[in-house]
Amino acid sequence: MKRIFVALSVFLLISCSNQSDNELNIYTSRQPQLLEPIIEDFYANTGIKVNLLSGNAQELMERIDIEGENTNADIFMTVDAGVLWQANERGIFSEIESDILTNNIPTYLKDPNNNWFGFSKRARTIVYSSDEFSEDDFSTYEDLADPKWKGRLCLRTSKKVYNRSLIASMIDAYGFEKTKEVVSGWVSNLATEVFSNDTNALKAVSSGQCGVTIVNTYYLARLLDDPNYSNLKIFWANQNDRGVHVNISGAGVVKSSRNKINAVKLLEYLSSVDAQNFYASANKEYPVVENVVIDESIKDWGAFIEDNINVAKLGELQKEAVLLAQEVGYK
Repeated sequence: MKRIFVALSVFLLISCSNQSDNELNIYTSRQPQLLEPIIEDFYANTGIKVNLLSGNAQELMERIDIEGENTNADIFMTVDAGVLWQANERGIFSEIESDILTNNIPTYLKDPNNNWFGFSKRARTIVYSSDEFSEDDFSTYEDLADPKWKGRLCLRTSKKVYNRSLIASMIDAYGFEKTKEVVSGWVSNLATEVFSNDTNALKAVSSGQCGVTIVNTYYLARLLDDPNYSNLKIFWANQNDRGVHVNISGAGVVKSSRNKINAVKLLEYLSSVDAQNFYASANKEYPVVENVVIDESIKDWGAFIEDNINVAKLGELQKEAVLLAQEVGYK
């Protein structure tokens, strides 16, 4: 247990034990540098100081559970709807009543009971090598199971929640058995062992080790700053049916928070146009609020139809997604 607490103490702005009514504590798995400009602006506008405790999402949830009623956490913030769903199932969040959040955040990007909300969208789609293929070669995630892609597909491990959520969305759309056929086809078409992260999968495509992969778009945006990866091209999957798989980063108010009013104020601020302009663009993600400017680095990719499954289902179907991956040998 000592190891967990050491790991969680990586980034703490001030001691939480002296928290005042004008302070908030966020336990977050997002990188602190993505949040610092936003919380500084929030402080300048409200006088409410925000402290960040950064660490692994699972360990942060464990810490909140252990601290119980004595926790210093006011907000739990993380990536992936599946993790937010897990936090809610553990009883970490309290229901939020806010007309601002209700009006600003689309229904499919939040918990049905308003216990947590998405604040940026993370599109997960197909990326291919233009040295080998053109956009005319691609259509859907499911098509990548076709034997024509034998030895040309690279994937990130199924142990990462991003792929579990993608599989969960397919289970919702097609059912367990049909999705199992698709993922089994992916495994049969793998050019190499699965990768630990999206960046390495992209590099494998660029080098010709494989020809196509499925990744979160912000990993591609980062790599394209380097001209050595200019052969990587994006394809928006499933535009003729359910649309591109979209996940979120998001947050909710911790049930045991002693400063819930200000915690809600911060979440409302995150849904404002000003905050959205930075919150999404800082990690080259997509804003959840309409009429917010998309970061220049991803604007040229154009608009796309997205899957509007309620993201809470990505959590509800996580166990089935894990089971499915195990059954087909998707490591």
